[in-house]
Amino acid sequence: MTWKKQLGTLALPYYWVNILMALSYLLAKKTTFICTRIFNLGEEDDVCDLDSREAEILFFLLIVVMIRSRKTGSVTMINYLSSSFLYTKVANAILWGYADFRFGLGFLLMCVLVGMVLPEPSYRGPEHITYFRNSQVFEEELVRDKRTSWLICFYTVWNPSCVHFAPVFAELSHEYNAEYLRFGKIDIGRFPDVAQKYRISDSSFSRQLPTVVLFQQGKEVDRRPCVDNKGKLQKFFFSSDNVRATFGLNQLYKQAMERLPESAKKTTSPLESKKSQ
Repeated sequence: MTWKKQLGTLALPYYWVNILMALSYLLAKKTTFICTRIFNLGEEDDVCDLDSREAEILFFLLIVVMIRSRKTGSVTMINYLSSSFLYTKVANAILWGYADFRFGLGFLLMCVLVGMVLPEPSYRGPEHITYFRNSQVFEEELVRDKRTSWLICFYTVWNPSCVHFAPVFAELSHEYNAEYLRFGKIDIGRFPDVAQKYRISDSSFSRQLPTVVLFQQGKEVDRRPCVDNKGKLQKFFFSSDNVRATFGLNQLYKQAMERLPESAKKTTSPLESKKSQ
């Protein structure tokens, strides 16, 4: 996702409202006009400065956000923000409650209201993904046509990393859509037998979500994240460029186009022709 596109995404109400909420306590403390009317319980000169407890909470929040963003594999500014909103709201609720429990209660009610009115935006663009609703159909489709390469995303609906990767996978499916190069997704939360067969943990502490596997001729060829020779899981950042390079999508697309009959190749768009070169 380019910076221009990310800035356009930030213009959506969900993001700027949540950013304001994440900064609400700090802005209230540092804005004299607001601070003197909310926190001025006496004549202290430093009433608008952060005390040691408030500074500790904010520092702890910064550490938590950095650790969680790294664990969830956030690779864009939007991913970092989305993964940090929950923790910033919790920290702000504590800070507002520390100042006055009524403020804390009001902030929590505001969080609930915002969550109901402004849900996180989901990807609405074009995609060419087969969503498998049955484990038997999934297995049959992999071997139905040995000429077809399948790039499969094993995911769960509740995992933040899977949510962040969804638009990336959708965009790639649209960009590399071909008759003999297919993209698919299967929810291993609903089909634990599939997770067990392909050795993917779907626990809440799993570091294997999402897992992307390339199948050719019905057999697994490559996967990410993968395990090294010592049995240690190798971390993988699911950016568009990383997936494109790791699985060689340009080459797979070229091979898929070469398998088409001549009549079908003539109908290929100029963009697709350029990609296959």
